[in-house]
Amino acid sequence: MLPTISLIGIPTDQHSSFLRGAAAAPAAIRAALASPHGNSATERLTEIGHDFQLLDIGDVAIAENAGDDDCIRAAVAAAPSPLIALGGDHSISFPVVETLARRHSAFDILHFDAHPDIYDELDGNRRSHASPFARIMEGGHARRLVQVGIRTLNRHCREQAARFGVEIIEARHFSDQWRPRFDRPLYVSIDLDALDPAFAPGVSHHEPGGLSVRQIIAILLDLDVPIIGGDVVELNPSRDINGMTAVVAAKLVKELAAAMAANPLR
Repeated sequence: MLPTISLIGIPTDQHSSFLRGAAAAPAAIRAALASPHGNSATERLTEIGHDFQLLDIGDVAIAENAGDDDCIRAAVAAAPSPLIALGGDHSISFPVVETLARRHSAFDILHFDAHPDIYDELDGNRRSHASPFARIMEGGHARRLVQVGIRTLNRHCREQAARFGVEIIEARHFSDQWRPRFDRPLYVSIDLDALDPAFAPGVSHHEPGGLSVRQIIAILLDLDVPIIGGDVVELNPSRDINGMTAVVAAKLVKELAAAMAANPLR
């Protein structure tokens, strides 16, 4: 029986700041995954449908201006692990991680982003897409949080990082040879604005000086611990150019799924 990775769309951007539009991302990523422009092969030399399956369980039904956390928790609780959540904005990571931690107990998190997303609150919203990892760490849902590609550390976020013991590899200090090492099950969260806007223009918050697609894929290829879940978030199709960011997101979904299939929870 082939390893199966669940794929769930969470089309909400109710907690976005600056611009909305990420709610349209799951459909755009699925279209890129299904496009005949590419094939099912991954860089681990495995193929979707031959070496592992992607089980698409559809989108979480979320009503505008309604609380979305309970809907997300229920959908994730019903989904087989491991799973990949398609955002949506980064606020989805909190209920997804919270629900998986109830199933598996606390785990480590590898987080790619331009922003640390550990604000205590932003504009009075403690569920902002700028705050999911503050909620995760407060709740004890992660034992270790490693953030890569960060390049927007203000004073408050530095204080929050110290408070929660976050390990931050800023973009200015990143090298191609750097690799994280984990010895516990892992959750991988990929915010597409971790990438330089040259590689991913279809995001709401352009932050120059970011990572390349190759650098993120190289890290995914070297992961060698069980991966119980992950997300790919913050694609804003309304800002994309020729669908190129959606294609990048689909590529990262494939490589993350291949890493999950190669490193099952035992």
